[in-house]
Amino acid sequence: METSVFITSIVLGVILVGLLGLFLVRGRPLSRSATRSRFPEARDPDDLPPGAPEEPDGATLVADRPEGTPADLDLEVPETAVEPGLDTPEALGTRLVRLRARLVKSNNIFSKSLLALLSADEIDDDVWDEIEETLLSADLGADPTADLVDTLRERVKVEGSKDPQQVKAMLREELIRLVDPEFDRSLASEAVGRPAVVMVVGVNGVGKTTTVGKLARVMVAEDKDVVLGAADTFRAAAAEQLTTWGARVGVPTVSSDVEGADPASVAYEAVDKAAELESDVVMVDTAGRLQNKANLMDELGKVKRVIEKKSDVDEVLLVLDATTGQNGLNQAKVFSEVVDVTGIVLTKLDGTARGGIVVAIQKQLGVPVKLIGLGEGPDDLAPFETESFVDALLEE
Repeated sequence: METSVFITSIVLGVILVGLLGLFLVRGRPLSRSATRSRFPEARDPDDLPPGAPEEPDGATLVADRPEGTPADLDLEVPETAVEPGLDTPEALGTRLVRLRARLVKSNNIFSKSLLALLSADEIDDDVWDEIEETLLSADLGADPTADLVDTLRERVKVEGSKDPQQVKAMLREELIRLVDPEFDRSLASEAVGRPAVVMVVGVNGVGKTTTVGKLARVMVAEDKDVVLGAADTFRAAAAEQLTTWGARVGVPTVSSDVEGADPASVAYEAVDKAAELESDVVMVDTAGRLQNKANLMDELGKVKRVIEKKSDVDEVLLVLDATTGQNGLNQAKVFSEVVDVTGIVLTKLDGTARGGIVVAIQKQLGVPVKLIGLGEGPDDLAPFETESFVDALLEE
């Protein structure tokens, strides 16, 4: 009896071992990669041996791994860091509302002084003298100030109105006339059969490079292909600064690795590269030059002449700091003589109550203010709009 029990135990043990082995085999499904290792000819799911499981969608097959990836490594490879999205400018309407609010704040004294004087019970010669002084202090310029005061005196006398709202309406009409809404303030950023060429010029410290970067953002938002040219080769950080602005919106920058390289050569290469890439526009940032340095101004003229061997220059934007007041007029005259300025970018307009400089510059040069800057932010640049500007000047 002991013998039969022993035999029975052995049989049961064999059966249990067999069942355990079967369980282990069935409980460990083969991966698709393991199946391919054992059956290298099995490329199609229909060709796999019976019982081989399907691979989950989106998995990486060993046979399809990038070159250099260890074939026997089953750990999940971490994803590479995704580059952050490119900068996108604020909507134009949002920028204009915000910029107008800043302009209103900076010109509050200007508007209050004028309106208080014009709505006085008795507007005598002394009052008109104060009005004239207020306009001059706002950098309106001597001739435009005389024109505006004479016109207002006549209108107030003829219409005989002392109502503040009517006087304000008269002042608004006359300021709009002086700012001149008939100017073409559009940027020449389109050309037929070639990239449009925009040169940006101005003295040191007015914000030329920053203006080019901000303008690139605007153009990219308008679906334009843009190339930047870092032709300011004398300021060490200029090319790097411009490259950073371009990279933020996905725009290539042509520059030189050599500090002090020939600016004209860099400008030419930028225009050439833009033509090669069939871009819509190329913007060339130039060195900040003192208008009283004849040799530097001559060099600026050379930059333009060299560009013109490759392409016409469609726009020459002169960047001026609004806080410099009448000194900006002197700068504008000299630059206009050297490179034929076609438009003005007035920066730092939020830091001054001298909004009249817009009128003075346009009257002096016959060139429109096309863009205004009202802060340091990337979207603090907007097209100049005559009525919005005048309304901001007179906002209480």
